[in-house]
Amino acid sequence: MKVVIDRGSCVSCGTCWETCPDLFEQDPDDSFSRIREPYRSDGDIATGIPHASLDTCAQEAADLCPVQVIGITPS
Repeated sequence: MKVVIDRGSCVSCGTCWETCPDLFEQDPDDSFSRIREPYRSDGDIATGIPHASLDTCAQEAADLCPVQVIGITPS
């Protein structure tokens, strides 16, 4: 699974990092969501490939996002 956050449209509601804290976190510099470092693709804070154990919570976070900025595709 590949996860991509449209950080430009993020509203910093916290739903993703509360739902799936092992994958998502709040960026202290701009307060928007970002992918935690171990799962980032090539260091990109908006794109990641999580461990399969996080697939369910990543999907829940995407589904619960009020502005639908989390995209999930097969990797």
